[in-house]
Amino acid sequence: MPTEITKEAALRYHEEGRPGKIAIVPTKPHSSAYDLSLAYSPGVAEPCLAIAEDPSAAYRYTAKGNLVGVISNGTAVLGLGNIGADASKPVMEGKALLFKIYSGVDAFDIEVDATEPEAFIAAVKAIAPTFGAINLEDIKAPECFEIERRLKAELSIPVMHDDQHGTAIISGAGLLNALELVGKPIEDVRIVVSGAGAAAIACAKLYCDLGAKHENIVMTDSKGVITIDRTDLNDMKREFATTRTELRTLADAMRGADVLVGLSKGGMVSQEMVRSMAARPIIFALANPTPEISYEEAKAANPEVLMSTGRTDYPNQINNVLAFPYIFRGALDTHATAINGAMELAATRAIAALAKQPVPDYVNEAYGTTGLTFGPDYFIPKPVDRRLIVEVSTAVARAAIESGVARHTITDWDAYAEHLTSLLD
Repeated sequence: MPTEITKEAALRYHEEGRPGKIAIVPTKPHSSAYDLSLAYSPGVAEPCLAIAEDPSAAYRYTAKGNLVGVISNGTAVLGLGNIGADASKPVMEGKALLFKIYSGVDAFDIEVDATEPEAFIAAVKAIAPTFGAINLEDIKAPECFEIERRLKAELSIPVMHDDQHGTAIISGAGLLNALELVGKPIEDVRIVVSGAGAAAIACAKLYCDLGAKHENIVMTDSKGVITIDRTDLNDMKREFATTRTELRTLADAMRGADVLVGLSKGGMVSQEMVRSMAARPIIFALANPTPEISYEEAKAANPEVLMSTGRTDYPNQINNVLAFPYIFRGALDTHATAINGAMELAATRAIAALAKQPVPDYVNEAYGTTGLTFGPDYFIPKPVDRRLIVEVSTAVARAAIESGVARHTITDWDAYAEHLTSLLD
C-alpha cells in the first residue's frame, strides 16, 4: 500500500468514482408505493403536524438528533490560511467523514461566503433548525470569538468552534498526564503559550479551569510577549497579558518555564531555549506540519523532555479527533442546548484517564508496537482506540445532564454504552 502523500494521489483520491468524500443514504424502506407514501405525501404530514405542535418532536421523527452542521467561511484553514469558502469544502467534507466513522454522527458541510461576523452569524442562525448541533470550523481570529459567543447565546442547540476547544481539551488531557509523570502540580507550574490565536486563548483558559494559575501563564504573539504595557492588544489577548514586563521575547519567557505549548509557527524554538527551561520540561509543539521544534531536536537538547506534536509519526499526538466526535455524540444524545465548560472538562478528564488503562492489542497492532503503557511515550490515547466513544461520550452526556443543559435524560448507562459501541460496527 502506498504511503507517500503526493499531489497526484490526493487529487485522485478525491476525484475517482463519486467525487468528494460523503453522501446521503436513506434510512427507511423505499421500494414500494406504500413506502414512498409514508416517506413523502401524504404520510409526511403527520410528523410535520406533530413537530408544529411540539418542536422537540423533531428529535423523534427526523434526523435532527444525529445531525451536525460543519460550518466554515474558509478564513483560517489549517496550514492553508484564508483560502475562501469554496476551497475549504474538501476540509469540511473530511470533518464530516471523521464524525461518521468515529461516532456515527451524520454531518453536513456548509461553506458560507461571508467574512463579516454579522453576515456569517445571520446565515448560521437561519439554517440552525436543520441541525442538532453546530461545529464551527476554520474561522480566523479574532472574529471567531465573537461568532461563537453570539451563536452560543442566540441558539438553543450546542455550538462549538473545534479549532479552539478541541485543541484545548486534547492538550489539557495531555498536560494533566504529563504533569503527573514529572511529578509537578498544575497550580505550581509556569506555562508559556507560543501563539495568541483561537486555539492558544482556548488552551490557556482551559488550563486555568484545570487548576493552572493565571499569573503563571505567559503568552506570546508575533510581536513578542503579551505584556500589560502593550497598546496593540485586543480583548482576548489582553486577558492573558502578563505583568512581567521585563519579558519581551519567547526566549525570555521560556527561561525557567515548566511547560511550552506551541500554537504558532514551525522552527520558532531553538535547542538553547529548550535547555533554558526547568528540569523535566514539557513541550507541546503543535504547529503543523512543521512543529515549533522537532521531536528529535527537543530530545537531543534535553532527553528528559516530555514531548507532544500534532503529527501522527511521533508519540503523544495532539489530535482533535480524540474529542470532537464524542463531545458532539454526548451532546446530541442528551438533546443538549449547549456544550458548556462542565462538558469540556469532563471530556478532558475522560481522555486523560483512558491513557492510564491497559492498551488493547488492536491499538498496538495499528501502530506496530507491542507494549504501549502509560509513560513518557504514551500519555495521550491513540485515535484508533475504540473505547473513546464510550468513555468520552458518556462523560460528556453525564456532564450535560448534571449541569442542566440536557433535554433528554439517560438512565440506563450500560445500555447506552452498548449502543455507542454498536455505532462503530
